[in-house]
Amino acid sequence: MASSTPFKFHSQTFKTPNPSPPRISHLHFPNSVSHHSRRLNKESTTRTRFLAPLCSSLPSPSSPPASKEEAILQAKTCLSSCLLKPLNNPKLASPKLKKLKQPRFRLEIPILDDDSPSSLSQLAFSIFSDMPISRRGSNAVVRLLFLWPDPSFVEPAVKAFRSDNTNHIAMSPVSEPLNKALKTADVAVFMAPERSQLEDVRVSTEGFATKPVVMINPRWLFEEEKSFGDDFVGSFDVVYAFTGLEVRGILSKRKGVIFKCVRDGVVSGERWNVLVEEEEGDGALKVVSQFKARPSMEEVELVLYNLMAMNSPITKSAKFFKDLVSNITGKK
Repeated sequence: MASSTPFKFHSQTFKTPNPSPPRISHLHFPNSVSHHSRRLNKESTTRTRFLAPLCSSLPSPSSPPASKEEAILQAKTCLSSCLLKPLNNPKLASPKLKKLKQPRFRLEIPILDDDSPSSLSQLAFSIFSDMPISRRGSNAVVRLLFLWPDPSFVEPAVKAFRSDNTNHIAMSPVSEPLNKALKTADVAVFMAPERSQLEDVRVSTEGFATKPVVMINPRWLFEEEKSFGDDFVGSFDVVYAFTGLEVRGILSKRKGVIFKCVRDGVVSGERWNVLVEEEEGDGALKVVSQFKARPSMEEVELVLYNLMAMNSPITKSAKFFKDLVSNITGKK
């Protein structure tokens, strides 16, 4: 495997009502990597393959990626395992049967410095090139339809893929070309849609019937989704996501991550993990909390605040003094 390309996590700065709280801010993570170069922009028109073989072992879901390549490999493996079943076991709808649920998947891979056409098209190519998915029958090739935020993304994407099995169009209100593209595709992929395009995403998704739809790096924050008015966005199962964290206490600073990685195509039951590096030893990441549903920023803040307070020198000194008094007096 080629040497890993360093990358940077993107995260959000949070405010908390607690006095002297831990601060979560922009993070260069982990320690072994730094700000990645913009080499992707220069390579977007090539067919150079830089991914590890798909036979490589996938790290445990509790192990966030340490490099850009590892993040892409993890996301690629998670998504391919989720697509295999709906592509090869299509169920026919019947008036007598309950309406079939459309497979909808979401990936959040914040490894790019920007959402430029060349960077985003290269990310899409990195995920879907050589993806081990196929359909049964004589026409085994999976036809992909990519829907891009605007026309400036289409040409770089066509150059990056150079494939007859992919179609690239700009996102727009439903039109005849879009309807035709939806009918001939096996999987639809929305790349970095804007919030203003949400209604177009909805209409296109519903027009794709029961075939799989994938959304990658939507350009809105999770906290904003509460104001969207319905649960359309929530109908997309997150199969891969991570957010870098930097926790700043009064006297210490630690790094961590919110991470989810679906294994074996089984979306239900996979938990969201909050990991923070240990203060002692090699600073390995340790799971400090797990959530069944995606945690809100308030929930993450509370976990990290309690963790920092519990391990602060002030708290440890107070606990030591309390234990000492208890030993002397025999009271607890």
